[in-house]
Amino acid sequence: MPCLTVVGSINLDLVVRAARLPRPGETVTGAAFSRGPGGKGANQAVAAARLGAAVRMVGCVGRDSFAAEALAGLREARVEEGWRACDAPTGVALITVDAGGETTIVVSPGANDELRPEDVQLGEADAVLCQQEIPAETVTRAAELAPRFFLNAAPARAAAPPGAELTIVNRLELDALGERRGLVCLTLGAEGAVLLEDGVEVARAAPPPVEAVDGTAAGDAFTACLVVSLLEGRDREEALHRACVAGALAASKPGAQSSLPTAEEVDCLL
Repeated sequence: MPCLTVVGSINLDLVVRAARLPRPGETVTGAAFSRGPGGKGANQAVAAARLGAAVRMVGCVGRDSFAAEALAGLREARVEEGWRACDAPTGVALITVDAGGETTIVVSPGANDELRPEDVQLGEADAVLCQQEIPAETVTRAAELAPRFFLNAAPARAAAPPGAELTIVNRLELDALGERRGLVCLTLGAEGAVLLEDGVEVARAAPPPVEAVDGTAAGDAFTACLVVSLLEGRDREEALHRACVAGALAASKPGAQSSLPTAEEVDCLL
């Protein structure tokens, strides 16, 4: 069983489901509202735990009424506690989902901006997975301490710490990073994903056909599955294929952490 420490964001998701996304200046009515735990870091930690890894989560929440809700999914998945509380409000993501599963997301980082380099305690990790919803210097510190370092470079920044064994990006994030040496996974939405080594394609996979319901956590399921599969010693092509299946499964269910698949569900669809 791989031991993974995730250093990243913990949010509470406030979700509105509407027939379509509003245009600028437009009000769309008739929507349904829900709330649940989220944040790229927490989502990927929960996903990795459901996929069979032993996971520790390093993050930061507020001392407010949102904190318990934001941490509920981590606790349910038995993720080891590495987070702390601070005086800033718990991070919040405002998410709109249309009938086809397309989303718009606005994040108020809150306590996530208070996660400091000195907070990074990795425990018995075989590897570390980071995203970019926390301060850049904290990501850099995690990279320095990690025995193996994986980076989901989302949201886009103009720079990211070097030394990642694998960097996972979409097209926008890759454009922001510029040329990056080493192994890069470029996600292509419904088209799947490709692995590039020093800019040369070495593997490609496409997701299975599913009815898209909510794409909020599809990228997090994909990232966690790819990292866990590689840590399990699977070859690149198999790992990429499994990741596409995990992402598709997440997109076929509503919610963020509630949509994340187990290893058994991935195996079944494979």
